[in-house]
Amino acid sequence: MSDGKDGVSRRAVLAAVGAALGTPAVAAVDPRPWKDAVIVNALGGLDNPNIQDEGAESNVSRGARRSLRLDARTLADARASGVTAVNCTIGYVAGEGDPFEVTVSDIARYDRMVRDHGAHLLKVLNAADILRAKRERKIGLIYGFQNAVQVGRNLERVDVFADLGVRVVQLTYNPANPLGDGATAPQNRGLTPFGREVVARLNANRIMVDLSHSGERTCLDAIEASAQPISINHTGCRALVDLPRNKTDLELRRVAQKGGFVGIYFMPFLNAEGKVRAADVVRHIEHAVNVCGEDAVGLGTDGPITQIDDLDGYKAALAKEVADRKARGIGAPGEGPETYPFAVDLRGPTQFFDLAGRLKARGHSTARIEKILGGNFVRYARDVWGG
Repeated sequence: MSDGKDGVSRRAVLAAVGAALGTPAVAAVDPRPWKDAVIVNALGGLDNPNIQDEGAESNVSRGARRSLRLDARTLADARASGVTAVNCTIGYVAGEGDPFEVTVSDIARYDRMVRDHGAHLLKVLNAADILRAKRERKIGLIYGFQNAVQVGRNLERVDVFADLGVRVVQLTYNPANPLGDGATAPQNRGLTPFGREVVARLNANRIMVDLSHSGERTCLDAIEASAQPISINHTGCRALVDLPRNKTDLELRRVAQKGGFVGIYFMPFLNAEGKVRAADVVRHIEHAVNVCGEDAVGLGTDGPITQIDDLDGYKAALAKEVADRKARGIGAPGEGPETYPFAVDLRGPTQFFDLAGRLKARGHSTARIEKILGGNFVRYARDVWGG
């Protein structure tokens, strides 16, 4: 059936684009079966990756910088994707500047963005806000950290961040920090005494403890130390691909046993060759469901909704970014100049509907798929944040 004035079908256009990019063609995706689903991206962003980062501060994370460049296309793509809420990386991750000052400044800029786009955005403070965003056809922004070095040695800063609306704190990035060892820290020493104090303070403030990027011992220690369920908001399964950014079955199982949440990303670590495809995402979701049960698994894509238009041009930028991450000591095995940080055949505004359709085709029930799309995150958020 034709859906353009020139008589060219959308399916034909998609096939031509896929051929030009050297990637499999993606069939037109029907969003209607999932129009009532709550879709939560447990780690992502609202940004247009086609806009260059020229002049951006080196001490602000890539995700935070891009999310501050909200344009009409980004909003349109987000609406078309059906996403209800997204956990955005805010504040210091690595680089120059004082981590606390960088982070507080970043929070203020996000607050201004929400005020400036109040007709479209909603700051999420509890689980009820996610459902409110769905009702009001807005996009909920969850303020989250991908490092906790901005706490410094002052536990009262956790209270400050909670009062400012931060709802997710990832304890470490890839290297070690004062709280524990990250995924690439060779010693795998586990949670430090101060890290245990921070976990307790996060619990007291009802902030999610996120163990993405952590070393295995740090993850297991934090699960045990936390009085509340914890999350691994963006990861893959190490049983399928043995890379440090993926989690072992033991870690995944312990998270689920305590009522936590596991989000599967669309990152190159899902494929041993770094060439991740939709089939890899499905495979890791299914493995996580087998290990954790269907009530603990969701999505944390670690990417935006708006897709990169010029993949050939992007390769140079990717190579530079990978080299920079390696030079700063924050890169991870499995990253490379040819490893796109997204699934080439699962991107753009149809990515969530496409994934849901692929899961449906493999025999997963509608109820289970809706849990994976966002229902499980809402359940977990209610247990930690209330609402």
